[in-house]
Amino acid sequence: MTWNQVPEPVRACCGILWRAGAEALPVGGSVRDILLGRAPGDWDLATSALPEAVLALFPQAVPTGLRHGTVTVLLDGMALEVTTFRREEGYRDGRRPDTVAFGVGLQEDLARRDFTINAMALNRDGTVADPFGGRADLAAGLVRCVGEPDRRFQEDALRVLRGL
Repeated sequence: MTWNQVPEPVRACCGILWRAGAEALPVGGSVRDILLGRAPGDWDLATSALPEAVLALFPQAVPTGLRHGTVTVLLDGMALEVTTFRREEGYRDGRRPDTVAFGVGLQEDLARRDFTINAMALNRDGTVADPFGGRADLAAGLVRCVGEPDRRFQEDALRVLRGL
């Protein structure tokens, strides 16, 4: 996978965050789709920058989910969800985390995701960060949870539908 496969607005967004001293990487379904040879329907980025810093860097940004670290950056007609690396705890409603903590790294952020095929990121050097074996699962046609399946589905019941 190469950065040439990434649309210019996504590269520009990452570049602005990099120049500000933050990590920023495409993550999740967009990485999965490119590895499958599909055009991603949307682009999510994970960053070490706090939501307030993302808002300050992008005049055309919308605070869509600050509690969860998400800012929607509008660049060249694209809406990019930029979310701060985070850890989540407690899911009393079976859908959303009770608490979110920032200040974690990429590995911990990927560890909270639903499936291995969605827990990958495109590193700045063009390599794919894949700590949970998502590429092998794609090749094998598997949809496998990150970590303990019972826990993943208790956290967010919609993951069952996403898996299907």
